[in-house]
Amino acid sequence: MRLLLVEDDDRIAGPVMEGLNRYGFAVDHVKTGASALSASTADLILLDLGLPDMDGIDVCRALRARSTVPIIMITARGEETDRVVGLEVGADDYLSKPFGVRELVARIRAVTRRTHPERLAPLHTGTATGLPRQRAHLPQDRGVQHLGPLTINRRTRGVTIDDRPLTLTPKEFDLLAQLASDPGAVHSRQQILDTVWDPHYFGPTRTLDVHVSALRRKLGDPAWIATVRGIGFRLTVPGDSTYA
Repeated sequence: MRLLLVEDDDRIAGPVMEGLNRYGFAVDHVKTGASALSASTADLILLDLGLPDMDGIDVCRALRARSTVPIIMITARGEETDRVVGLEVGADDYLSKPFGVRELVARIRAVTRRTHPERLAPLHTGTATGLPRQRAHLPQDRGVQHLGPLTINRRTRGVTIDDRPLTLTPKEFDLLAQLASDPGAVHSRQQILDTVWDPHYFGPTRTLDVHVSALRRKLGDPAWIATVRGIGFRLTVPGDSTYA
C-alpha cells in the first residue's frame, strides 16, 4: 500500500514515516494542502487538519469531491465539532495527537479492511492457533427497510428521510445499518465496534460517539439514536411507540 501523509511538522512526519515503513507501507510526504491536492494517487491519505496554507477540512472536502480514497484525519484539535465536521465532509476515521504508530497502523488496517480488503495480508494475532479473529458481519439483508420516514437500501447503500437523500460516509451507513438491523434493541458499544469497525480495533472508543453525533445531525433529530448509559445505543423512530 502507498500512503500519502499530509503533515507540515517534520518532528511528527519523520517518526511516523519511519514507523510506517517498518510495517511495510510506502509513504509519500507533503506539507501543504495544495501539495496534497496535486499529489499522485495514493491508496490511503493521512491528513493533518492544521496545515499552513489551508484548513484540513477544506482539503478533505476537495479530495472527497473527486475521489473515494480512504482518508484518516490526524488532529490536535480538542473540539468534538471539528471531528464531526471532518467526518461529515467525508473522512473515514480520525486520530488525535499524540498517537502511537501501532494505533495508527490499526486504524489504517481497519479502514482498508472495509474499503479494499484485498490489499491487506492476513494478520497474525499471536493466538495459540495463529488464526486471525473472524470479523463480525453487518446484516446481509439486501432489501429496502422502512422505519417511519427513514428508508435504508442496503443494496445501493442509499438512505432517505422524508424522501430526502442523506449523504453518509461509509462508516456512518454501516453504523446506521447495524442499529437498524434490530430497531428498538440495545446494541452494545463493543458489538458496534466489532461490527462497524473491526475486532482488531483498539483505538479510543470515543470515535463511536463522534460518529453517532454526526449521524444524529444528518438524521435531523437526536431522538433517532438513543443512548443507553453504560451499555450502548439503540435506534428509535421519533414519535413511534413501537420502537420506544
